[in-house]
Amino acid sequence: MKKLVLLIAFSLPSLASAHAVLEQKEVETGSYYKAVLGIGHGCDGATTTKITIELPEGVHRAKPMPKAGWQVETVVESIAIPYTSYGKQVTEDVTKIIWSGGELLDSHFDEFVFKAKIDAQPQTLFFTTKQQCAVGEINWAEIPAKGKTTHDYKYPAPALKVINKTKSGHHH
Repeated sequence: MKKLVLLIAFSLPSLASAHAVLEQKEVETGSYYKAVLGIGHGCDGATTTKITIELPEGVHRAKPMPKAGWQVETVVESIAIPYTSYGKQVTEDVTKIIWSGGELLDSHFDEFVFKAKIDAQPQTLFFTTKQQCAVGEINWAEIPAKGKTTHDYKYPAPALKVINKTKSGHHH
């Protein structure tokens, strides 16, 4: 029993230093993607009260999952590159998803979920995320310079690697 307690105690520091990260870090282009954004702590001990995710170009038709105790809204704006969906040209799409009004204590973690179609070419997409707290905020918006990774930054934007679709036709 003591070994189990020791193991748990040693694993806790990794949660304390957690970033805002996507659970699934890779997706095939043209696929539907269930994004699970994990928030691992508050702002210097303060309770998180609002999460805003900005969707990069190539992320289409996003739909947030409702979250008990939180209000959820989407911001729809004109997009730079129109696309066709079900035979109609789309010129406006969801560009931000906002969860607000809830409370996520600093000592807890939680997940914020949405689904979207990933129509981007193979590349890494960054989902800049603003975490607002009862006191202060954290902008998870640092995008790595060439030759760097998100691990080189204090507040990296959650990243999703888009890869070429496999020939199997398998859908996730």
